[in-house]
Parts: sequence; structure tokens; C-alpha cells
Amino acid sequence: MQKINKIFILFLFFVFACSEKKVEQKQEEISQQDSKKEEVIPTKNILFFGNSLTAGYGLEISQAFPALIQQKIDSLKMPYKVVNAGLSGETTAAGKNRIDWLLRQQVDVFVLELGGNDALRGIQPSESKKNLLEIIEKVKAKYPNVKILLAGMEAPPNMGAKFTSEFRAIYTEIAETQKVAKIPFLLDKVGGIPKLNLPDGIHPTVEGHKIVAETVWKYLKELL
Repeated sequence: MQKINKIFILFLFFVFACSEKKVEQKQEEISQQDSKKEEVIPTKNILFFGNSLTAGYGLEISQAFPALIQQKIDSLKMPYKVVNAGLSGETTAAGKNRIDWLLRQQVDVFVLELGGNDALRGIQPSESKKNLLEIIEKVKAKYPNVKILLAGMEAPPNMGAKFTSEFRAIYTEIAETQKVAKIPFLLDKVGGIPKLNLPDGIHPTVEGHKIVAETVWKYLKELL
């Protein structure tokens, strides 16, 4: 009888030992899962700073090229959030005054799209260049590790050959001196094509923004 009791006690000890080991293994698995959750890569901000082209004039903001860039980023599961800071009618001078407020939030990638309204108003390219440089310098001063993409623009032909040439050159000069990436022409394959622009002949349609988004992505993806 005593022998049977000893065997029974040993059996219970074995059962409890196995149960305790399983509990420890389960706790370790939960701990590992929690660690993996904590390893999630933080989201970085891409600030699109521009005028009506960035804002998506005449369309829903979800149809503007920055939103289409966000869709591309999400499809690739990249840790970036797009912030559309486009404002219709914005000039480089106005942008220079507005940028400080936007820099209150973290900026990891800065896409600068300004100058088109300057050209339409006949503002001297040298003045536009000065303002764009100040914007870039402010962004770099606040966020030294920021990556910058400058969107090149073209002046309308009716401004004359000298003006259009000087205006085009400011983007190349800024990109070279500031060592930032540049899109040669934001409206490539869209500007001047009636079916891809609204009746005003200036702002892209839904289809036009899709093409602009592809143009921007071609250069932006290299910075992400």
C-alpha cells in the first residue's frame, strides 16, 4: 500500500512539473510576442509644401498627387505619413512666412513645390530664388537630417525667352548649391496638354494628377 502511495505521489509530482514547464513556456512566448510588438518602426512624416498644384485645386484632396503618393507608400507598407500643406495662390514669399508654423511638427522628408505663381505674376526669378533658399535653410536649421526634394517649374512662354530661361535655371542652381534632390519639371507630360488639365489650362485633372504622382514618386522613392 505504501509503495502504491509513493508511486502516486511521484506521478503527481511529474504532472505538476510538466504543467509548470508548460506555463513557463507559454509566458515566454507571450513575452516574445510583446517584444515584437514593441519593435514596430515609427512613422516618419513627408511634408508636401506647395501651392494649388499640391493642394489639388478643383479636385478632392484625396485625388491630388500627395494622396496618391500616400496610397503608393501604404501599398508598399513603408513607414511614412504624407502631410499635404498645399495652399492655393501661394507664392514663394508667402511660403517663406508660412513655413515656420508647419515646422512645429516633425519633418523627415520635405517636398518643396513653389514658384509657379511667382512666374504667373512676373516676379523676378532672382527674388523667387532668394525665397526658396530661405525656405530650405529654415527647414534644414530645424531638422538637420531632413531629406529635401525640390520640384522644378516652368514659366509660361508668354513671359519671354529670357524670363523663362532664368526662371528654369533657379531650380537647378538651388539643387546644386543646397545639395538637394530635384524633379526637373513637376508637370512633365501634363503641362500644356488640354485633356489632362482643367478648363483653366493650369491645374491638372484627376488623370493629370495620376501622372504627376508617378513623376514625383520616381524621385521621391530614392529618398525613402
